[in-house]
Amino acid sequence: MSHEPRDPLEPEVQPSSVFEVESESHSTPVGRPGDGLRPVRPPSVPHPPRYRLAVILFLLTCASTIYAGTFQFIEPVTVIDPVTGKKQVQFEVDSTTGSKRGLINWRQTLLNGLTYATAVLVMLGAHEMGHYLQARRYGVPASLPLFIPMPFGPVGTMGAVIVQQAGTADRKSMFDIAISGPLAGLVVALPLNWWGIQHSRVELIQPNQEGWSNPRIVEWMIGWIHQPLQPGEDIILNPILFAGWVGIFITALNLVPIGQLDGGHILYCLLGRKAHRVARALYVGAVAFVVFQVLRGHNEYAAWTLMLILVGFMGTRHPPTADDRVPLGTTRVILGWLTLAFIFVGFVPSPMYETKGPSEPSTPAQQSRQHEVTGEAESSSTGFTP
Repeated sequence: MSHEPRDPLEPEVQPSSVFEVESESHSTPVGRPGDGLRPVRPPSVPHPPRYRLAVILFLLTCASTIYAGTFQFIEPVTVIDPVTGKKQVQFEVDSTTGSKRGLINWRQTLLNGLTYATAVLVMLGAHEMGHYLQARRYGVPASLPLFIPMPFGPVGTMGAVIVQQAGTADRKSMFDIAISGPLAGLVVALPLNWWGIQHSRVELIQPNQEGWSNPRIVEWMIGWIHQPLQPGEDIILNPILFAGWVGIFITALNLVPIGQLDGGHILYCLLGRKAHRVARALYVGAVAFVVFQVLRGHNEYAAWTLMLILVGFMGTRHPPTADDRVPLGTTRVILGWLTLAFIFVGFVPSPMYETKGPSEPSTPAQQSRQHEVTGEAESSSTGFTP
């Protein structure tokens, strides 16, 4: 917490001119009787630190991410077929309708939710603590990380923010505060993706199936760990891999160089007021792109409407720093452009995909690879209806 400086024009009251009247709650300084002084206004009670708000939002985000992860990764009850030796999903039959319903392993399902929530919160916490610790280092007043819960949807959160006091950071400190968040988040998100891919498998995409589009850097990891994805193939998500995917996507989204996003701060520190023209052009181009895609029938792009409205409400211009003339140095300039370039390998314009109609016949090579990669796990992933 920062203390506001005393107004130099405020008249100072000498100690001999006042006395205090005690009460149960606080003391109120007033003028001495007959000395002609007006009663002095009691000091305002200082606002308590907003730890309570930060803790409440964090707990709500814990609940929303656990909920999202639990129902995103439902684990069926499986048994080993004594004849084939393969895993089979265990069903129960409704005696009234005769329909089959897969049994759910609620212990493992809840563990999946806790695993996903923990990984996401650690990644988001690293991102925001990167901002916060740099702000503390430079003496820039900033709030604690404020997590944003999203009770509906598969992700469970809209990220986290810290609120800085405007006009207190110069060009160099603003650059360091802005870039530390994405870099700290990637330090956690990239290993999450690597571990998740190592413990997952590649399968053919089934018709009428929904999935998450892979950023280019994730496809590179899949190629290094397994083999490059062929048309009609995708990696099967697990809680850790999905948390890493969320980390990559949120980081790339925050690096878009517009307004008050991390990328907007970095670009302004690199280009100064020229960044305003770049941000305005990017925003207009993004709006035109979304409208064009929706008119073509790609309604999934309409999900960007809320984001564009929020960015438009906040504005594309970046306010000046406390001192725009502070030099960054060659190292920071190179690091800034390299960090912004992460957008090209981490951002996906359409995060989700959906296959329609019957799948195309797979080639003999794909059939052979499918059998090689999935093995016995193939039978355990079919026929389950939660």
